[in-house]
Amino acid sequence: MEGSAEPLSLLCRSYIYAIHGYFCEILFVVLILDQDWVFQGALSACSLLVYGTCGLGMEGIYLQLRGDCCLLTRCILYTSCIYLWQFATGYLLRCLGACPWDHGHLRYNFMGLVALEHGLLFFVGALLLERLVIAPTLRLRLGPVWKAKERPLPKFELIHD
Repeated sequence: MEGSAEPLSLLCRSYIYAIHGYFCEILFVVLILDQDWVFQGALSACSLLVYGTCGLGMEGIYLQLRGDCCLLTRCILYTSCIYLWQFATGYLLRCLGACPWDHGHLRYNFMGLVALEHGLLFFVGALLLERLVIAPTLRLRLGPVWKAKERPLPKFELIHD
């Protein structure tokens, strides 16, 4: 039965990465920015697409380099990937009038789309993403549908009637 298990599809893995990224963004807004446990945030549904596709890109880096590069090098590449992806998707969304973020108020921002102030958070987030999300997600398998075994129904008889 173990041999027939299949890895998760690209769509399933993308969904896992998207939900993880969305949850981390909510926690960042609640814990760091607002410090309010009401969880009132202004997040965009576009974030799911951004996080899911970026997670798949980071998964590709992980699969290509896990045996060849040390963790520090991979985390630097992940952080670069996050910055590049945030800029590219932010620029595209801004052209469409749908960019949900503006980092223009931060000192070291570029076009209001990315900010160097987020570098350490991206680095630590990438480390946690590899160790706690990407590696375990790649180990997940879907087996065949479980079916209950046929069992005879118990017979109840009145002995002394």
